[in-house]
Amino acid sequence: MPDAQELESYIRRKFAENVGLTELELFSEDLTLAALITRSERMTNSVDLMEAFARTSNGLRKDFGLRVRLPALSLDTPVSKVLAVFMGEVTNPERKSA
Repeated sequence: MPDAQELESYIRRKFAENVGLTELELFSEDLTLAALITRSERMTNSVDLMEAFARTSNGLRKDFGLRVRLPALSLDTPVSKVLAVFMGEVTNPERKSA
């Protein structure tokens, strides 16, 4: 089982890939989800954003056997909060079965 640092690195990398921004672009400015949609050439609306969350979650399930359920997040949520929610889910022992 990977440690928390490895999981965080994976989540950051996969989410950045899925939204079409670099990790630096995404996390250094702590973009809000609305700003992320505006900056990303792959995103046009919140549906695209939900698909990026789903792809990241599916990667965690496939690669680590971790099931992630994200709550609804408003568009003014910063990506640091999204990362914290992902981390809370992957470190929750009740979520570790695929």
